[in-house]
Amino acid sequence: MRLATLQQGRDGALIVVSDEGDRYLPASIPTLQQAIEDWSRHEPSLRHVADRLAAGEGHPLRGQRLAAPLPRAWQWLDGSAFRSHGELMERLFGVDPAPLDRPLMYQGMSHQFLGPNDDVPLPREEDGIDFEGEFGVIVDEVPMGVSAAQALGHIKLIVQINDWSLRRIAASEMKTGFGWVQAKPACSMAPFAVTPDELGDSWRDGRVHLVLAVDLNGAQFGRAHGGVMAYGFHELVAHAANTRHLCAGTIVGSGTVSNPDFDAVGASCIAERRAIETLNQGAPSTGFLHFGDLVRMESQLSEGKPLFGPIEQKVVRA
Repeated sequence: MRLATLQQGRDGALIVVSDEGDRYLPASIPTLQQAIEDWSRHEPSLRHVADRLAAGEGHPLRGQRLAAPLPRAWQWLDGSAFRSHGELMERLFGVDPAPLDRPLMYQGMSHQFLGPNDDVPLPREEDGIDFEGEFGVIVDEVPMGVSAAQALGHIKLIVQINDWSLRRIAASEMKTGFGWVQAKPACSMAPFAVTPDELGDSWRDGRVHLVLAVDLNGAQFGRAHGGVMAYGFHELVAHAANTRHLCAGTIVGSGTVSNPDFDAVGASCIAERRAIETLNQGAPSTGFLHFGDLVRMESQLSEGKPLFGPIEQKVVRA
């Protein structure tokens, strides 16, 4: 089942989308936040709408303006579950290696998620504008102290995210040891949040076993695979819930999708490519983004069937 949100008011209007991604029907509940807060009660009625779409009903989706599936969330927790990305960033920023006995995670800005085609307004090019392609999950209410095996059952939806970053601010904020604020503006989300069954065999071990295609200004930038997470999403959720309950609608991110064979598959962010260039050439040759640059991200099923839909956005001056 694919869910999306029409741009309408602050929290939008929830819709159910056909498997082909071309038709929709209004959902039986106004917003995704309301649906996820009582998922066991609302899921059957949402699937009934999906069955109607499968039978041929629905309105054309083309021309509709879509928000992020969750335009704002109570909580956004982003991990860094791809070890090759962490190692490259450690070398780029000159920081000590992170401990390997637990996932890395920070709590980021959650009161706004940009829609898949919204312009991305930022104040200055010189802040080092960068994108970060990743996957994420949306959970229902998760009790404190949940095990990883139990956490898997709380993952109700899977999403695709662009975690925008301002690298030159990030470098100084990292050194404080107190976390990011200015370096992490609003993230973007692909149009469709999908239930795990939509991925078929591509959802296993709490991981998205699909390639994330990233293009910059129409040119291929990266084709990293999501299956090599050091920690699966169920482990990330359990880590986050170790000392707190997670409210329904909490979004947990994978961190930048990254593969050890980065010379072959490329990167999902500019900082990683710059780190690769530094290792290979002694200095980076790729610059950060300029106003007017266009970033596109999409992950499809193996047969080319649409899944989350594309994120395609232009960076603009705020």
